[in-house]
Amino acid sequence: MLSRVADAIYWASRYVERAENVARFVEVNLNLMLETPIVRRPSWQSLVMTTGDHEYFQKRGDVTSDAVAWFLTFDPTYPNSILSSLAQARDNARTVREIISREMWQELNEFYLMVKRQSREPFRLGEMGDFFRRVKLSGIHYEGVTNATLSRGEAWSFARLGRLLERADKTSRILDVKYYILLSSPSEVGTTIDQVGWSALLNSASALQMYRQHHHVTSPANVARFLLLNRQFPRSISYCVSEAQLSLHAITGTPLKACEHKAERLIGRLQANLTYASIEDVMAHGLHEYIDGLQCSLNDVGEAIQASFFGYAPARAGGTTQTQVSSASSSAE
Repeated sequence: MLSRVADAIYWASRYVERAENVARFVEVNLNLMLETPIVRRPSWQSLVMTTGDHEYFQKRGDVTSDAVAWFLTFDPTYPNSILSSLAQARDNARTVREIISREMWQELNEFYLMVKRQSREPFRLGEMGDFFRRVKLSGIHYEGVTNATLSRGEAWSFARLGRLLERADKTSRILDVKYYILLSSPSEVGTTIDQVGWSALLNSASALQMYRQHHHVTSPANVARFLLLNRQFPRSISYCVSEAQLSLHAITGTPLKACEHKAERLIGRLQANLTYASIEDVMAHGLHEYIDGLQCSLNDVGEAIQASFFGYAPARAGGTTQTQVSSASSSAE
């Protein structure tokens, strides 16, 4: 497979997943704003911090709920907004229409046009709940169509690899920021306010029902354990990294317990870290510090994949933004 083809498929998948996750970030803040007292409502500044792109927003002025939500959803100058992410996913998919299925292209095109139409409507944050749900479902539909219509070859493996790495990164970000926002004072632990906050966090990852099958008590440590270390839930970081490792080895053809590429070595090390971690050790070390190291490791894996298979070294700025330089003639082995 040509590296430009692998590059486009990988990034189209990442950008769709990014758009879906940004919708999840905004939706959980919107739900918390509507369901909790004014004194306990979440800071919208933290939502920009969740994406890791607060420097972009600092140039925009005052931090208000409408300003932050519009910035993350429709701002065409912000490369990681929902609208910008889908525009970039569509541009990448257009270049490989002969490789991906017709159904994938149709689903992605309809997804983009739905968001584009909404961007022209008056922006009223309190009325945007249905839109964010449609974004989440469209992202899930695109993943389903990909799995249902794309042959299990290199293209499918690159699409899956990009989606899983992006999902792991975004799950880690929302857990990191929301954990500190939702830490309650001792008098609020176990109260309705406390439960609403943690339930909203789990809902943002579509994890609430599955979490309750494992844990009857909602606590910070249990939530962190489920989203970090659960090996069966498809949005947990451990699951995403494990399945991304399988996709990477399917691409290279290297046996799972061997490594011939830097990316294989880095993702194997990260997977071992997650496999043998305990939530007690994570919390004792510091959840923020652990997640910060995790995000650095995910960035390193992404950079190694781009350098090895796409023929270019990505810029660090923004953490996960695609660098639009690739070699059309080199091959992804």
